[in-house]
Amino acid sequence: MLQMKAVVHDRYGPPDVLRIEDVPKPVPAPDEILVRIRATGVTRSDAHLRAGQPFVSRLQSGLLRPKRRILGHELAGEVEAVGAAVTEFEVGDRVFGALPYLALSTGAHAEYMCVPERFPLAHMPPGMSFEEAGGVGDGALLTLNVLRPAGGLEGKRILVYGASGSIGTAGVQLAKHFGAHITAVCNTKNFELVRSLGADEVIDYLQDDFTRNGETYDVIVDAAGKLSFGRCKGSLKPGGTFLPTDGFRNLALWLLHKRIGDKKVLFELPPRMRKQDILFLKGLIEANEYRAVIERAYPFEDVIEAHLYVETQQKVGNVVLTVR
Repeated sequence: MLQMKAVVHDRYGPPDVLRIEDVPKPVPAPDEILVRIRATGVTRSDAHLRAGQPFVSRLQSGLLRPKRRILGHELAGEVEAVGAAVTEFEVGDRVFGALPYLALSTGAHAEYMCVPERFPLAHMPPGMSFEEAGGVGDGALLTLNVLRPAGGLEGKRILVYGASGSIGTAGVQLAKHFGAHITAVCNTKNFELVRSLGADEVIDYLQDDFTRNGETYDVIVDAAGKLSFGRCKGSLKPGGTFLPTDGFRNLALWLLHKRIGDKKVLFELPPRMRKQDILFLKGLIEANEYRAVIERAYPFEDVIEAHLYVETQQKVGNVVLTVR
């Protein structure tokens, strides 16, 4: 049986539970393509899954040990083989995309991966590097999930908290594309970046508390997963919306606000990775209306260092592994 290298973990814990190991190289089913991975993102979700936190998430990922040994939700690479029923892709195509959370799919932290043709996968835009494409899928697709419940954004005032992270940099760009006026909250050192992505106003969270400046917004996006609805409620306009990206406490608020209150906590449950969304992002990239912000690219062998950095919660944009 042919072998490949992959990053595996057999128990939950800190980054050093990860190791590179030889595992069987997959063979595509009739509806799958075999992708030779060239770059893959290391995300907040990967760190949570590796650590088995929050504990309730283990009901899906495995109570005592991880069901899926190989992490990785986003990828860019080349098609090496196609199943007999595949019609959209051919051998040699350069592709990028992400794996749907609803299917509990992981496995991109490896030299090869089989991906169903129906998954959010698309041909890479011309001129785009694997490193750039490897950091597009997860953050941008999750951001579309986050923004979708708010409805039309044209002319709305939106605050993006954590605007320099993966979801934050995607949120600023996508909200600008949809016609919103954007206030970005991040560290002063990232002001120039978020302005270049489309932010109209910027606030340094280390120096100013946006909840106390008297400004109100139609939508507040918690891209960092660090806010609460209670803290933000006074900064929402009547009928305003709080869009979280983390926190099980928001589930109860979501259910409550479906019935009462004009200021609401909204999110899409479960999060969906749609084929049409990756095609939409491809179009924006080709029109120069979206770019993946890649702060660091680590060699595949340095996966532990990549996870350690992601866990500092200070990354700007995306972190990727490059697979040679």
